[in-house]
Amino acid sequence: MFTGIIEEVGAVSRVSGPDLAIMAERVLEGMAGGDSIAIDGACMTVVEFTGDTFVVQVSPESMKRTTLGALKPGDAVNLERAMAAGERFGGHFVQGHVDGVGRVESVRRLDEFALWRFNAPPEVARYIVPKGSVTIDGISLTVVDPAAGSFDVAIIPETLKKTKLQSKQAGDPVNMEADMLAKHIFHYMKGAETDAMAKEFLLRRGSA
Repeated sequence: MFTGIIEEVGAVSRVSGPDLAIMAERVLEGMAGGDSIAIDGACMTVVEFTGDTFVVQVSPESMKRTTLGALKPGDAVNLERAMAAGERFGGHFVQGHVDGVGRVESVRRLDEFALWRFNAPPEVARYIVPKGSVTIDGISLTVVDPAAGSFDVAIIPETLKKTKLQSKQAGDPVNMEADMLAKHIFHYMKGAETDAMAKEFLLRRGSA
């Protein structure tokens, strides 16, 4: 479980088959083999680490469903270690299970803030609600103005400074994870609707 509060921006040092090596500093503190770490919002398992680098193995499924497969040496990545018990909880509940890849549509400056619009794939867009939470490349953000297939978020200067979002521009792909609570409620309501339809069908059939 993660919070969507980025701890640091690391850099890809090596890509070799499924192995992805990341240079970092802060997230290496206290690291152990088998630890979970979110890379651009995708939960990975540490299989090896040294004084300044750790290695994860990206599965074919993760390659297909996230932007990790397109990373190359020198690319920046947002990093967050799994949440430890007893720590402050910022952001929102983030699983590190990327739902789909969206894209930056536009960036509009608003005084000190910037209004970013993202295009979302259907598997994310269905869960987006006003004032709801969404994770972009591992960053916990609040939805401002959702529309059909897109939504806005307001980005403060501190978020730009401390994440790789500062290097993004219109057209760039981003990992997206919809709010976990929204997904559970959505599927619960769909199940309840299906049950109601099934009961109505059985009642009609019984009275025929």
